[in-house]
Amino acid sequence: MTTDTGSTVPRRQLGRYLRQLREEARMTVKAAADALEWSTPKMWRIETGATSMRSLDVEAMCRLYGASPEITEALMGLAKETKARGWWHSYGDAIPEWFELYVGLEAGASRLRKYEPLLIPGLVQTKAYATQVYQVGRPDMTAEEIDRGVAVRLGRQALLTRTTPRAPQVDIMLDEAVLRRGVDAEQLHHIVTVSRQPNVSVRVLPFGMGLHRACMANGAFTILDFDGNKEPSVVYSDGLTGALYLDKPAEVAAYGDVWSAIEKRALNEAQSRKLIASVAGEQA
Repeated sequence: MTTDTGSTVPRRQLGRYLRQLREEARMTVKAAADALEWSTPKMWRIETGATSMRSLDVEAMCRLYGASPEITEALMGLAKETKARGWWHSYGDAIPEWFELYVGLEAGASRLRKYEPLLIPGLVQTKAYATQVYQVGRPDMTAEEIDRGVAVRLGRQALLTRTTPRAPQVDIMLDEAVLRRGVDAEQLHHIVTVSRQPNVSVRVLPFGMGLHRACMANGAFTILDFDGNKEPSVVYSDGLTGALYLDKPAEVAAYGDVWSAIEKRALNEAQSRKLIASVAGEQA
């Protein structure tokens, strides 16, 4: 497994800079698309970092927006970085387009904060559990397609132990219900083992605590943070047919407040490992 962080971060950076230039030029997305003879959806894909860019296209956009030669040159250079390919590209359609963006962001993040009320998060799933998730969630997939999807999921776990770039801090908050819904002892013991890594924290929100702030968050979410000013934090939440990416400061702050609230009410790491091991023991 390579340590390539892929093109997602430079794509999002370039898209954000181009959007800022368009807004400074007081042009709407449609007006810019018409002037460039592109479709409006193409403009949206560029500005949200969903596609790589050619230097010539970036130059045309900068010319339209009246950018300085220095900014144009810098953005044309950044466009070349958007064509870098992450290891996950070799799996083709095993990864939906809307999830590919997340995989790239996950690989480039310095910290991941994951809340999960229903499933074991992919970064700590065993092969058997991941296979079960695909079989239940995607009954239309063939055995071969499931194997490819599971391979991608397990491949993502390499970031937990990578050395270059440094492995991210991964903080996982599980509702106790996750531990008791179709999870075998092997999977539970695996969580305990992974949670002992210095950059991984797993904590549990027990049934006894009752309602908590994350109950109002409409499901699982991940907050991704990045070193320095490399990239603004983003909140990710997925569903059956797509994903939601939130990066406005107020949106990220709202989820940060939810995270802070459940941190105060969850079991600590030692107590959480004890509970997880206890649930595993009940299955013996």
